[in-house]
Amino acid sequence: MTVRHDDPAPNPHATEAEVEAALKDTKLAQVLYHDWEAETYDDKWSISYDERCIEYARGRFDAAVGPVALPYGRALELGCGTGFFLLNLMQAGVAKSGSVTDLSPGMVKVALRNAQHLGLDVDGRVADAETIPYEDNTFDLVVGHAVLHHIPDVELALKECLRVLKPGGRLVFAGEPTTAGNFYARWLGRITWGATTNVTKLPGLASWRRPQEELDESSRAAALEAVVDLHTFQPDELEAMARSAGAIEVAAQTEEFAAALWGWPVRTFEAAVPPEKLSMRYRLAMYKAWLGLSWVDENVMRRVVPRQFFYNAMITGVKPGAADQ
Repeated sequence: MTVRHDDPAPNPHATEAEVEAALKDTKLAQVLYHDWEAETYDDKWSISYDERCIEYARGRFDAAVGPVALPYGRALELGCGTGFFLLNLMQAGVAKSGSVTDLSPGMVKVALRNAQHLGLDVDGRVADAETIPYEDNTFDLVVGHAVLHHIPDVELALKECLRVLKPGGRLVFAGEPTTAGNFYARWLGRITWGATTNVTKLPGLASWRRPQEELDESSRAAALEAVVDLHTFQPDELEAMARSAGAIEVAAQTEEFAAALWGWPVRTFEAAVPPEKLSMRYRLAMYKAWLGLSWVDENVMRRVVPRQFFYNAMITGVKPGAADQ
C-alpha cells in the first residue's frame, strides 16, 4: 500500500476559524468535512468489506453496466472515501489492482489501511478530481460512489476520467442523488433528527440520547455538509454531461424509492442515538427491511414511478477507441 510522501497529512480536528473559512471555500470544506468523518465514516454508513457490501457494490456495478467481460486490469476510484466501492468491487472480481484518490488526506489514509487489511493491490494519492495526477491512458476502469455531487465542475472531472482511461476503458459512477430524491431524503432526515433529539430529552429516555458535545459536533459537521454537497442530478442531464465530456455507450440508471423513504429516517435515527443501543438483531432487521423494499422497487415501483423520482443515480460510459491497442 503506497501513498506519496509529499501528500498532505489528515486534519481531523478543524478549528472554528478553519470551519468559518470553509463555509466560503467549497474545496477546503471538502477536505475538512471528509477528514473529520474519515475515521468514523464506515461505522456511520454501516460500510463493511464482507459479503454484504461486496454484493451491494457488485450489484450497483452490474445494474449500471450490464454483462461485460471481467476482470478489468487496473482501476481508479475517484473520491474514494474509505475505499468502499473499489475495494469491494476488487473483492468481487471486477478489477485486479487499483488506485484510490480523494481530496481528503484522511480518507486516502483510511482507504489504504482498509486495502492493506484486505490484502489488495492498491496505491493512493491525495488528488483533486478536476486534475487527476495520472498519465493519459493509464486505467482500464474508473469508478466512484457518491462523489460527483461533491465536485464543482462535474463535466471537467468526467473529461479527466476519460483522459486517464485507456481507449475502450469504462467509467462507472453510482450513488449520486437525484434532484427529487435529495429533496425528500433531506426532509426526512431533518424531521427524524429533530424528533429523535427532542424525544430523548424526556425523562426515562436519557440513556438513548448522545452526549450533547457529540450532538453539537454533528451539527457542526452538518453545517459543512451543506457546503460540500454541490449538485443533484436529473438522469438525462447526467447522460448529457457524460456525452459532452466525450464518452460513448452512455447510460444512466436510477434505484431506491421505497428503500430510500425507509432508509433515510433509519440512518438518521441511528446517527442520533448511542450506537450501543442498536443491537445486532435490530441492525439485521433493518437490513432485511431494506432488502425487501429494494425488491419492491425493482419489481413494482420501477414499472410505475418515473426514473427521476428514485433516489440514487448511476452513470456509465466508455472512452472511444479499440480496447486492445
